[in-house]
Amino acid sequence: MINTTNQPYDLELDHCRNIFLKKARDYGTSWRVLRIISVTDQIFIKAQRIRTIQEKGTQKVGDDLRGEFMGIVNYGIIGLIQLHLKGEALEDLDELTVDNLFTEQAAFARRIMLDKNHDYGEAWRDMSQESLTDLILMKLLRIRQILANDGRTLISEGIDANFTDIINYALFALVLIREGKHRG
Repeated sequence: MINTTNQPYDLELDHCRNIFLKKARDYGTSWRVLRIISVTDQIFIKAQRIRTIQEKGTQKVGDDLRGEFMGIVNYGIIGLIQLHLKGEALEDLDELTVDNLFTEQAAFARRIMLDKNHDYGEAWRDMSQESLTDLILMKLLRIRQILANDGRTLISEGIDANFTDIINYALFALVLIREGKHRG
């Protein structure tokens, strides 16, 4: 099977990166104050909104689903950055550092996507937007449980793997929206 994911994935990731960097210019890196549970809850709010709109079939707030999935990607990247910078001072990071941190964590998520996409044969292309949303919510609940277990797991992947999957599921949803296969 030919991999048709790389180009649209990279395009969507680049859109998310541009928003991330513009918000960093507007707000600085105020997100550095967020603990992992708070990052998890921010993603939960966005994923729950998507699920509610999917179930009701209508929405009252004008923000589209595409924007919510982009927010999920960016908060997932924040989660990975926060895990990477654990315990470091919360001072504002300069623009170049933010760009480098985003690029580093996005490249990590992309490498995982490529490996899994190889093994699963782009199965995500046949998934519903509802399933992608539910998987994101499941991963968030897993992160909450891992945090409740003081960050320890017995045989399961850690918090970073769950954030990575969340990022990739949200990017898959964005690709499918762009391709007109899912509601945006």
